Amino acid sequence: MKNAYGYTRVSTVKQGEHGVSLQEQRAAIEAYATRNGITIVSWFEERETAAKKGRPMFTRMLKLLRTGKADGVIIHKIDRSARNLRDWADLGELIDSGVKVDFANESLDLGSRGGRLSADIQAVIAADYIRNLREEVKKGFYGRLKQGLYPLPAPLGYRDCGRGKPKALDPNTAPLVRSAFTLYATGTHSLETLVTELDRLGLRNRRGGRVSRNGVSSILNNPFYMGLIRIEKTNETFPGIHPPLISPSLYQHAQRVLHGRLHARPIKHDFVFRRLLTCAYCGYSLIGETQKGRIYYRCHTPSCHTTSVREDRVEEELQRVFSRVSFTPEEWAALVPIVSRLKQRGEADRHALRVAGELALRQVQDRLNKLVDAYLDGTIDKALFEARKASLLSEQKTKEEARSRADHAETSPAVSLEEFLERTNRLHLNYLLAEPSEKRDLILATTSNRSVTGKNLGIELKNPYLTVSERPIVLNGGPHRYESRTARRALDRLITKLMKYFTSADAAHKDGEDAWWGRNSPGEAAN
Repeated sequence: MKNAYGYTRVSTVKQGEHGVSLQEQRAAIEAYATRNGITIVSWFEERETAAKKGRPMFTRMLKLLRTGKADGVIIHKIDRSARNLRDWADLGELIDSGVKVDFANESLDLGSRGGRLSADIQAVIAADYIRNLREEVKKGFYGRLKQGLYPLPAPLGYRDCGRGKPKALDPNTAPLVRSAFTLYATGTHSLETLVTELDRLGLRNRRGGRVSRNGVSSILNNPFYMGLIRIEKTNETFPGIHPPLISPSLYQHAQRVLHGRLHARPIKHDFVFRRLLTCAYCGYSLIGETQKGRIYYRCHTPSCHTTSVREDRVEEELQRVFSRVSFTPEEWAALVPIVSRLKQRGEADRHALRVAGELALRQVQDRLNKLVDAYLDGTIDKALFEARKASLLSEQKTKEEARSRADHAETSPAVSLEEFLERTNRLHLNYLLAEPSEKRDLILATTSNRSVTGKNLGIELKNPYLTVSERPIVLNGGPHRYESRTARRALDRLITKLMKYFTSADAAHKDGEDAWWGRNSPGEAAN
């Protein structure tokens, strides 16, 4: 053999960029060629695994050898040429056809029966080695997953902290990823408009470029952000120990929007009361429009009697409704000691909530254990097992979120009542000082029906605001009226009704209310 190719390979791109293996292989091949008087006419360098057939440089080299472009090839070792038996078979065909194949680190005469047998045995050992290595890597991969660790690069919004450690929130991108969920869950963004908004806010992908539509969709579909790890290839789900970026309720709400159960509609005309007012006759939303410098909301159903209502008229009615829930100074002074006594009994309530939360979590864990037993017994197939497991893990996260709320003082019904009374007392002021988008959130959080009949508005408050607005007239009067038995009983009845609400109120309503009150509202800033 006078002219030959040189072939070098490493298993990963990272090894090729940072390791010395390629240089060592090349040096060994050059030394072998010099000793045997062989000229290397071309080099073929591969940076990917040989565990699977389909290496482009190896395939190209074999094709050139079949056409006689070189006398043969020099490879560092057998395991650099083939770790799967198909590639070794292709190489064997070339050897049988007279192509010379030499190994720089192994003295094998492939032209003899004994040398060929020795090479075949080493090729089989190399193939078995890669199979065993694959199993060990898979075992370690699933071992990490069962520990709650994510053994792959951190998704956007998180950063890697080293091997064997959970992902940590990235202080730069985590708030922006959280904003992506919050904005999309409002139902006012499509994926396209969300991409534009996130680009404006400064969210960038790993390469520093703009996050694409598919990238945003992947973020919104990834349960990693609420604390679960899902492996897309196998559709398996595992509980993670990394800090969640968003609550399960926010993730699930975004999922409902994403999958069409709630419709996202981009905003063209951002009127303050858009899609908030409905026609009492046909039930359709009134559409905002500008006429002669004024904003009107009109029903476009020809058969309806509702014509239009001016925006300033809607504003006046809302202010009147909100003013009804504000307490007088005398009312407030009488309410404070009542709520204070309730808070003193709040520890018992919190303990009961914690016990209920622990019981609910144990029930979910029992169902998970039974599901695993059913899968191991062969009662259900893997696809059904993984789907049900993902559902139960999601439910477990929701229960953990509820338990976490119960573990904090602010989740006590008495504390929630106190916060509600403080919010209610400044509701009117908050509305007056709010920006248009904040007004919309406040209206949605506090009212349930906003119908228009002809030119008349009918705005109904949600509970518990409705309960406060309908409090007994006996509470009105001078300061000394609150010392009477009748007035105290009226206040007690009001507090009793409100406590029933905060003991059994729907969690979805509370989430909607928190969406407004969780921010520093204008009224809070004013106070």
